[in-house]
Parts: sequence; C-alpha cells; structure tokens
Amino acid sequence: MRGFFGVGVEGISKEANVGNLVRSAHAFGASFFFAIAPSVDIQAMKVSDTSDAFDHLPYYQYENVGKLDLPKGCVLVGVELVENSVELPSFRHPTRAAYVLGPEMGSLSPELMEKCDHIVKIPMKFCVNVGVAGALVMYDRMLSMGRFAERPVRAGGNAEKPQAQKPHEHRRKTRKN
Repeated sequence: MRGFFGVGVEGISKEANVGNLVRSAHAFGASFFFAIAPSVDIQAMKVSDTSDAFDHLPYYQYENVGKLDLPKGCVLVGVELVENSVELPSFRHPTRAAYVLGPEMGSLSPELMEKCDHIVKIPMKFCVNVGVAGALVMYDRMLSMGRFAERPVRAGGNAEKPQAQKPHEHRRKTRKN
C-alpha cells in the first residue's frame, strides 16, 4: 500500500478502547498514533495493548486541537456520524492521511471538525465503539488502496480451498508493571 496513515482520538476516556484502537492501527500498518486531550494516561495504559503497539508506533499527545501538528502534506480525516459527511464506501482515501475519532459517548469537537479536511461516516444506524469504528475505517483504506485481485463474479474467492491444518494457538500476552 502506498503512502502512510496515522490514527488518533480526541478526548478518549477508556483505556481498553485506546488499547483496542492502537492494536488495530499497528495491525493495519499505521505509521503513528496520536491523542488530543485524552482523559486517561495513554502511556501508562499499555496493559490493555497486547501487541506492544506502543513499542512500534510513534505516539504523539496534544493538549488541545490548536496544538495538533501533523506531518507536512498529511490530510486530516474526521470520522463522525453527521448528516453532511461522506459515506465511507464512497470516500477516496488520501495517500497521506490522519484519521481522528471522537470520544466515547460524544462527538468530535466543533474546533476539530473545522480543522478536518474531510469528514466521513460509516453508514450505520447508530454509533459503534471507537475501536470498532477505527478498525472499519482502516479496513476500508486497506481494501481501497491495497493491491488485491478483483473479486470474482460468483460467491467465494479466487484461491483454492485451503487444506485443514492444525489450528493456530492464540495466547494472550500479559504485561508486568
């Protein structure tokens, strides 16, 4: 995939949601993670980040929207369920982007929405968890900007059915303080 992207949150208050979002950002290949006026100490909440994402992604924290400083040429894309926003399946992702999501039980601040170059929404009946919303946006970016084979006309994929293998063992890693 060409270009780069970062993921950020404004006013986040739940450590587990930050862990979920930064873990997804790491898995999807984000270049950085940022937070604007978080209500939790994100550096200290590494307990819920089981992929060590904070050890692999640069993390930037800003006191307020006015201090937000993105890389030159980076386009700020707000993710918010508002009337005039672009539906995600119709949105062309910028090559260099920073996606920002709002707090739990809230919305992006008017100041941040004004700063955004684009506002997108996930076409749903109501808001979902910030970690889920972020993962959906990153997945859409990967689908639209990745180099994948065209989907077949019939149901199924282009690859042959894989042979049964021993299941992969997923072990949850815990951190010790």
